[in-house]
Amino acid sequence: MKLNNKNNNGRRKFIKGTTAVMALSSLGTYAFEYGPKDKPWQVGLIGCGWYGKSDLFRLIQVANVDVVSLCDPDDNMLNEAAELVKQRQQTGKKPKTFNDYREMLSKQKLDIVLIGSPDHWHALQGIEAMKSGAHVYLQKPISVDVIEGEALVAAAKKYNKVIQVGMQRRSTPHLIDAKKNIVDAGLLGKVSHIEICCYYHMRDKGNRPIVDVPENFNYDLWTGPAPLREFDGIPHRRWRAFMEYGNGIVGDMCVHMFDTVRWMLGLGWPKRVSSYGGIYIQKEAKANISDTQTAIFEYEELNCIWEHRSWGTAADPEYPWAFKIYGDKGTLHGSVQKYDFIPQGEGEKKHKDVLYERDEYPEDLTEKGIELHVAPATRGHMIDFLKAIENNTSPIADIEQGHISAASCILANMSMKLGRPLIYDHKKMIVKDDPEATKLLARNYRGPWVHPHPNSV
Repeated sequence: MKLNNKNNNGRRKFIKGTTAVMALSSLGTYAFEYGPKDKPWQVGLIGCGWYGKSDLFRLIQVANVDVVSLCDPDDNMLNEAAELVKQRQQTGKKPKTFNDYREMLSKQKLDIVLIGSPDHWHALQGIEAMKSGAHVYLQKPISVDVIEGEALVAAAKKYNKVIQVGMQRRSTPHLIDAKKNIVDAGLLGKVSHIEICCYYHMRDKGNRPIVDVPENFNYDLWTGPAPLREFDGIPHRRWRAFMEYGNGIVGDMCVHMFDTVRWMLGLGWPKRVSSYGGIYIQKEAKANISDTQTAIFEYEELNCIWEHRSWGTAADPEYPWAFKIYGDKGTLHGSVQKYDFIPQGEGEKKHKDVLYERDEYPEDLTEKGIELHVAPATRGHMIDFLKAIENNTSPIADIEQGHISAASCILANMSMKLGRPLIYDHKKMIVKDDPEATKLLARNYRGPWVHPHPNSV
């Protein structure tokens, strides 16, 4: 695969022995260029914040693309991103900029749209991007409510478009190794218990005063279908502290680890979801997401238990954001940084660390805000996405898998709110024997935005 980064000076023509090949080793080594041979993929990005730009730069590193448009309601962020893309892409062209994604999608003919906006926008923007004719790389979680997710699944089928969900643990080299050489090799035996957790102190503790909206920021457009909160400063990265825009730490962090263990073990929809918790410690902050929460995802003879605390110490300091899969023959501990296998009784312990690619991609070292340990996984995830487009196949984190993981986490928050377990029937799109919970599957939209439904996409 030809590499197209303005800074590579022609030094890296093909991926050889790097993460992308390792992540897809069963498919063979790539020695061809993705996309149309007469021109590069035409790419647009919606949401030019931290992770939107990071995803886009990983795509630029591994594929022949021309980033032609960017969209964000913050002019300062938008213009900064346009300059960075001009420097990073091989064409040296500056993308056109838009504040409203609807205008961008109507005026630009795009092959691929990356969506890195806040969670409350994912469904509407993903559906409209597919309607415009583009394939979509959609950041996780795919939705804020369950019916949004069902609508995305329906739209992908209707428009025959590929969606790769940004759950790149499925493309993380050391976790691929763990799945192949530990889980699939049968070293765990029968698995009947899973623990997943996050003990990062990541909940916003601020209590900021109300201020005027700056001229460079279209707050009404940024808010879109979500409730219009009082403005206490541009909410970039702080929006995760509010349930109006997402699903708290469960929707942000649990979805990754829950998706990872589902992928490793081939798990589908949980039979039942229950959760309890709340704001127990950090009561002084404006944030309305839980600071303490436990969720249980039940399968046949297997429980997957999530726990987070945004205060105190981690249960296991070696694995503060992690999964632990317990089998009768051994236990697998895993995180974004490493994995450890501990056999029951005699046997060989196994350990593997995260793969870095500092030498292969030196430009990573100067990129603001980059997660170096995640970059190789995202590159592999992008390659898998492009391969699925070319072959009209499902990517490793397709929209249906993204929906199961996201919806299960949403159901956990619903269970905590209602104080009872929930059983979701995804075929009928109802919570069984629970009309009150069924009503919560689709949130209210702020007008004039209209909530999508799988029957009307």
